[in-house]
Amino acid sequence: MPPVSPELISPRSSRVSAARRLAKRNFRGKDRLFLAEGPQAVREAAGHRAADGTPSLVELFTTVEAAERHAAIVQQARRAGARVHLAADEVIADISTTVTPQGLVGVCRFLDTPFEAILTSRPRLVAVLAHVRDPGNAGTVLRCADAAGADAVVLTDASVDLYNPKAVRASVGSLFHLPVAVGVPVERAVSGLRDAGVRILAADGAGAHDLDDELDKGTMGGPTAWVFGNEAWGLPEETRALADAVVRVPIHGQAESLNLATAAAVCLYASARAQRAEGGCRHGASAHGTAP
Repeated sequence: MPPVSPELISPRSSRVSAARRLAKRNFRGKDRLFLAEGPQAVREAAGHRAADGTPSLVELFTTVEAAERHAAIVQQARRAGARVHLAADEVIADISTTVTPQGLVGVCRFLDTPFEAILTSRPRLVAVLAHVRDPGNAGTVLRCADAAGADAVVLTDASVDLYNPKAVRASVGSLFHLPVAVGVPVERAVSGLRDAGVRILAADGAGAHDLDDELDKGTMGGPTAWVFGNEAWGLPEETRALADAVVRVPIHGQAESLNLATAAAVCLYASARAQRAEGGCRHGASAHGTAP
């Protein structure tokens, strides 16, 4: 396993330059690499491997202080075969896309899963991000999907780049926990999931169906894909028309609406609970969503 470099890496190093350019989407796409910043994301990256066993973490840049404070993460990175570089604070700040870097920046291989592989897995709960342009929202919805025990997330071709640094940070490591397909046309996402036996629900504040009513009627226990749209202007009519039902989260107080991530959490957890109730498609599953 490659050792920690005994000297600080030079700011002019080609490795530093290569990592720095991953802040831009075109270079991420060309290299099929992205940045994961902070101890939580780097820990998850170091422990993740692709289906073929390839480690996800390629390189780790760390300050001396962070290497001491997070020695277990550095050792985990080394065990994963990543090259570990000690770097001055200024180098980390140069690579990092955050205002206050946490001293650890990992270079990771792309993680996206082919959409066909998600369909083959017979998913029971999926979040489809259609027209979601804000990277913070995308990452937060991914985190919500992970927490709710979803089987996959799909980003349509009209949505933000999964590997945008803000999206990666907002996912807080969940990017490494569940399959994510990217660049799928929304029509293909809906038709493929429906053919796989999944009911398609579009989340929209003006939906004709009330989420509470759907839960009371017992219609939420089967395999479900929730389609979420742009926070500012919602889902286009043509996308809503693709769904089996357009569902609104009821507003019981005086708030005008919920933001996208909050609405997604409510919808995904409603499905998670219904699926684990008697008669649901996950009835008898453990608290972590593993079927008996």
